Amino acid sequence: MPEGTIIVTGASKGIGAAIAADLAKRGYDLACLSRSGSASVGSGYACDMTDETAVKETFAKIASGSRLVGLVNNAGVHLGGSTATLQTAEFEKVMALNATAVMVAAREVYPHLKAHGGMIINIGSFFDKLGVPDNLAYCASKAAVAAMTRCMAVEWADDGISVVNIAPGYIETDLNRDFLAREKVRRWMETRIPVKRPGSSEEVARLVGAVFAERIGFLTGETIYIDGGQGMNH
Repeated sequence: MPEGTIIVTGASKGIGAAIAADLAKRGYDLACLSRSGSASVGSGYACDMTDETAVKETFAKIASGSRLVGLVNNAGVHLGGSTATLQTAEFEKVMALNATAVMVAAREVYPHLKAHGGMIINIGSFFDKLGVPDNLAYCASKAAVAAMTRCMAVEWADDGISVVNIAPGYIETDLNRDFLAREKVRRWMETRIPVKRPGSSEEVARLVGAVFAERIGFLTGETIYIDGGQGMNH
């Protein structure tokens, strides 16, 4: 059985909760971070990932009582809107959680992984390579996640730390289930997504869990898309 604790951010619901559940089934101990601190598996910690001091203190607390072996940077936010009317504060809010918080979390977990190696998985998006109307902030933030993944991977390879970016496409969660169930939306997805449906949180979670469990040391710095083929569909 695996030994050690994996920190999962944004773990109280949706993809984050599914990732935590999958990793728990594989035998890992979980430190589940969210604003509420609620967790269905493992230990829950209330932590605002945009509060750098809170992140440092929470990570130190977790590390003091367990052997950290990994981090999943999943916490994120989506704010849409026309670029022509996008407010700087809105852009910065998206970047703060989707990009800056990823850097801070990775930086804070690094000393704890350095001693014995480990893995960081960043949850990006297939929007990182697309031009999506009304999504400038979100696309920019997820492109930054992919770039940071590459930089971390080459810097920390000597320390035995692998860094991988897993980039989902449209994923059904409790928050968007009713929207995705609309007939017009279903028809659109059938024409744009080769597998003709959105993905599930459990499918993303199984990919994350498999990458952790297999520990393929030669796999690092890459973005793995899980989007039903949509991002390559012409």
